[in-house]
Amino acid sequence: MTVLEQFYASGGSDVKIATLELSCPAWEKPVYLCKAYEDVMAATETGEVVTYQACGMDVALPKRDNSGNQTLNFAIDNVTGESQQLIDEALDTRQVISLVFRVYLSSDLSGPAEKPYRMKVKGGYIQGVTSQLSSGYYDLLNLAWPRRKYTLDFAPGLRYV
Repeated sequence: MTVLEQFYASGGSDVKIATLELSCPAWEKPVYLCKAYEDVMAATETGEVVTYQACGMDVALPKRDNSGNQTLNFAIDNVTGESQQLIDEALDTRQVISLVFRVYLSSDLSGPAEKPYRMKVKGGYIQGVTSQLSSGYYDLLNLAWPRRKYTLDFAPGLRYV
């Protein structure tokens, strides 16, 4: 039984801490956020200790089913306008924002309580003091097969078919 399964089974005093790591080549450093009232220092799965900045954040995890649509939706506080500035920087340089979602338990910050979710930010919008973003895995279901189109440049013999 994993630590997270024990947490769900017991009514102990542990607190589940949801964290986000947002990174983009346009930014000078990644942004570490956590759903908490105070900043949290925790180790990633590689052993690197980082400080997650406390913020007003909400995360809606993807459903566990066979629909093929695995989207993680999250809302970040934008009172200071910092998230809007970072998103605008990424849009201006046409860079992709990568996201890592980790769950920690307050009693064990030496590593994530479960395997991290690694996704790419697909889209979102900024409304008032909130930034709503959605991210997802590599979309394998909507990928064309075969990937290469059979054109005359690729397969010149098609001209005679």
